Amino acid sequence: MIVIANCGGFWGDDPTAARRQVEGGPIDYLVMDYLAEVTMAILQKQRQKDAAAGYARDFLVQLRDVLPQCVERGIRIISNAGGVNPLACRAAVEKLATVLGVRDKVKVGVILGDDIFGDLDALLGKGEPLAHMETGAPLSTVRKDVLSANVYLGAAPVAKALEMGANVVIAGRVTDTSVTLAPMIHEFGWKLDDWDRLAAGVVAGHIIECGTQCTGGNFTDWKLVPTFRDIGYPLVEANADGTFTVTKHPNTGGLVSVHTVSEQLVYEMGSPTYVAPDCIARFDTIRLAPDGKDRVRVSGIRGEPAPEKLKVSISFAQGYRAFGRLMVSGPDALAKARAVASAFWESVGGTGAYEDAITQIVGWDSCHPPLASEEPSEVLLQVAVRDRDERKIADRFAPQLVPKVLSTVPGITYLSDQGRPRPSDVVGYWPALISRERVPVRVEVLGRTAEVAPPPRVRAVRVPLPPEPPPTLVLAGRKRRVPLSRLCLARSGDKGDTANIGVIGRSAAIYAWMIDELTPEFVKRRFEGICRGEVERFEVGNLRALNFLLHESLGGGGTLSLLLDAQGKTYAQYLLAAEVEADEALL
Repeated sequence: MIVIANCGGFWGDDPTAARRQVEGGPIDYLVMDYLAEVTMAILQKQRQKDAAAGYARDFLVQLRDVLPQCVERGIRIISNAGGVNPLACRAAVEKLATVLGVRDKVKVGVILGDDIFGDLDALLGKGEPLAHMETGAPLSTVRKDVLSANVYLGAAPVAKALEMGANVVIAGRVTDTSVTLAPMIHEFGWKLDDWDRLAAGVVAGHIIECGTQCTGGNFTDWKLVPTFRDIGYPLVEANADGTFTVTKHPNTGGLVSVHTVSEQLVYEMGSPTYVAPDCIARFDTIRLAPDGKDRVRVSGIRGEPAPEKLKVSISFAQGYRAFGRLMVSGPDALAKARAVASAFWESVGGTGAYEDAITQIVGWDSCHPPLASEEPSEVLLQVAVRDRDERKIADRFAPQLVPKVLSTVPGITYLSDQGRPRPSDVVGYWPALISRERVPVRVEVLGRTAEVAPPPRVRAVRVPLPPEPPPTLVLAGRKRRVPLSRLCLARSGDKGDTANIGVIGRSAAIYAWMIDELTPEFVKRRFEGICRGEVERFEVGNLRALNFLLHESLGGGGTLSLLLDAQGKTYAQYLLAAEVEADEALL
């Protein structure tokens, strides 16, 4: 068995997490994830200004706390902190190791090949259209505006770096799950066509990749969490047969249960056939079982051969956006806020003068339609625009907001730390696919270089799963109207302009009810005015879950959206607040 400890779910997560994971108990690997689509564009811009930049500098902050302890105890560190400049990140780590007096004990491995930004024209010339995965448009339509282009690599090169002796592995755009799967491949000698075991590693990585979201954070039943103080980051106790246990260090805050793990499994999920570079993991085969206090055992996972192509994350410049906010107090806070908004838009040429414009009343309807009928005592008025003309935003939109404090309603003020809105760059997201043969991957460790071959090509044959046994359901015959949260848990996330909401039944009987009642049409009605596209539904009976994809529901996606909740983080809670009619036996 090996113990893999996650210490971060995103760039900006708790900087003390690495130290707490190392000091909290025995671990073998410390893994951390820093990258998102917009992050790659930011790092690419940094590298263009400074050849020594382009990686996640927070990585060094965490390493300063733990590097001496890790090399002393034999704990290996794996991260995608390399961003778009893994070599510069390596140099910074080696310099830090010298300062900490452990340079002779630190063996840094670097994964190279994911950054294809400089090769785009050559790839297009060789017949790789890099077409948008959703619209089918060729990359040539935005080529001049591209800011970054990175291929999602899998765990194989990371495992190769470990095999070559690295105890600190720095990657660029490997998938979030790869940093967890790679130690399993290395330690257990898994073959790159052992699809079931690889799938287990992918599932383990998906569970812990977002840090505390599987240990009680962002949990529907948050009142069951004993304390959020010193919340424990997740650990995976992995076995050679592909089974593993999710837990956390003792005497830490948070909660690990079948429900906390289930919610994370449906987070940012699409179809239950979860596609990773190393294999396809069948989320509809996962089995969860309690395994003691704050312990959940995961087993039964099946996998299928790796996809023929790799995903590419491309970012491109798409104009500018700006946000302005004013605080409006009661009485009549809503009426006042609407009057201020009307006066403001009239003074800047109207909402139609910009490519996109929006008004949101924070505290009332900014994340989703109102949940209550009683008016709040104060609200935050937010106005926002997006346009390719930066001067239009700076000269017309921005100067007119603060003056409304003196020229409209009483009981209004501006935020002292904001003042006049300022235009900022908008980064568009372009997902594409590329042939594996076009992406040579290599690993460097202590001056030695190794090429990493793609996984073997195998024709995928989907094995049908036995149907879930129908629940024994005895109805009371009396129905009650209750909030959906009485019956279900849920978590929501985002992929571009599509939000996902995974809904989990609290019992097998409730899941049977969900199949009949929680239809795509039900969800579409609930999100009227928010979801502009279709709603898809996937059944995941082994988790008692339905996963809904709400297309065109995030204002274009997190990198360019004007919505306050551009990643759909609140959508699950809004769905759970819906009143439904259910038989009393289900309650």
